[in-house]
Amino acid sequence: MVSIGKRIKEVRKKKKMTYERMANETGFSIDYLKKVESGKLTPPVGTLLTIARALEIDSGLFLREQDSSLKKRIKAYTQRTDNYAYTTLTPGAENKHLKGFRVIVEPLQDHKGVGYQHEGEEFVYVISGKVEITVGEHLNRLGKGDSLHFNSGIRHHLRNTGKEQAELLVVIYGA
Repeated sequence: MVSIGKRIKEVRKKKKMTYERMANETGFSIDYLKKVESGKLTPPVGTLLTIARALEIDSGLFLREQDSSLKKRIKAYTQRTDNYAYTTLTPGAENKHLKGFRVIVEPLQDHKGVGYQHEGEEFVYVISGKVEITVGEHLNRLGKGDSLHFNSGIRHHLRNTGKEQAELLVVIYGA
């Protein structure tokens, strides 16, 4: 199985894209991109969408397994970082604009590193827990049953402010 970072690096090199150009196309630092490619960081879905757009490829390329069995493909869509995990709710929608995810954020944790932004729109529905989503400079506090729809082209950041895991339904629509 090839890691997401290795796939990104393979595509970037194949397209003869430098780190500097990739940083300018995505807004991420060269250091951050190198950590993603080396596997030291597993990027969240928004970051993958931004990187895929910069590389002019389908973001599903980063999430597919070599083995085409549905069970393994669905497992491949489950990604984890130190503080959160996401699972696709739309396997097989790699070439579609709309993608849905179940996201789990650990208690009192947030995404590491920079805020995220990617073209399109994002809808977040809180299934359980308490989260804060900062969109630009505006702070949104959401609890169970609350939702937020926003322009994902604006830098945004997610944080679990509760003492329990937060479970979210996240739908991303991108060009």
